[in-house]
Amino acid sequence: MEEMQTVKFYQTATFTVGNRLLAEHERSVQANMRRTNSLNSGHRACQGCGEALGARYAIDAAMRASGNKLIAVNATGCLEVFSTPYPETSWQVPWIHSLFGNAAAVASGVAAALRVRGQTDVRVIAQGGDGGTTDIGFGCLSGMFERNDDVLYICYDNEAYMNTGVQRSSATPPTARTATTAAVGREPGNVFGTGKNVPLIAMAHYIPYVATASVANLRDLEYKVTKAMSIRGARYIHIHVPCPLGWGSLPADTIKLARLAVESGLFPLFEAEHGEITRCTKIRRKQPVENYLKLQKRFAHLFGKEPNPRIARIQATADRNIAKFGLLDTEGAHG
Repeated sequence: MEEMQTVKFYQTATFTVGNRLLAEHERSVQANMRRTNSLNSGHRACQGCGEALGARYAIDAAMRASGNKLIAVNATGCLEVFSTPYPETSWQVPWIHSLFGNAAAVASGVAAALRVRGQTDVRVIAQGGDGGTTDIGFGCLSGMFERNDDVLYICYDNEAYMNTGVQRSSATPPTARTATTAAVGREPGNVFGTGKNVPLIAMAHYIPYVATASVANLRDLEYKVTKAMSIRGARYIHIHVPCPLGWGSLPADTIKLARLAVESGLFPLFEAEHGEITRCTKIRRKQPVENYLKLQKRFAHLFGKEPNPRIARIQATADRNIAKFGLLDTEGAHG
């Protein structure tokens, strides 16, 4: 597979979809009229839903990479609920709804059945939110990794159980307010020192491919999905998808928030193969975490009359990520 092409901001006139000044073969999947619209319009996602964007971007890219021979297995959660209110569906691909916690296992079974039938050209994707991935489905996911089943698992991380009323998950960041981590007491919101970093856990299984992605960087997301589809065995992509309802943010700020999470260092973008990091996306312009936090009501309790020392602890987390992954771009803008 060819290396990711560097595309400068001035060539596209946007960080995301535009590509107006690029040759057609260089444009993103979403800028191509032949995209499959795998998650079609008419679904019931909230306005500004990052998960709807992430799923459309990822599955359209996977469809192109697989020659439109793709089966998707979907865990219970927001993505399933808003896209398939019986008897309707917005999915334009063969799509299977599993239980909340067994999408990885069901997808492994589908891949095994295809192998027995000799249909090696049909590929399988499993997908779910952070609740169905990092918590309820974690055992099935680890089993899929351990067996190196030929499945690409995609987690759409909106950092809580949004479908059931915004409860804390193991992907919920510290200090965030949810229905189960109220903004009361001496240290309001979710506590520090909890949670899981599933991309790093996936790397510890030494599977062929692991990556993180963001809806704010469409070309990077599509590149990683396309690369994952070129590989056989277990693969994992963790996509950051802001949730206006659960985060208390403006629907129009979804992409802005996703970009601030990356540029502050709170959500590093990287790739890993067989347990080793192979590429990181550099930060264009480093942003203080306050710029990210203050746009979300789930962090409103951090911004009172006096500076809150917990913001400094979040900043320290971002700075550790920047150092760990080498995220600062010392040579200028990165395409």
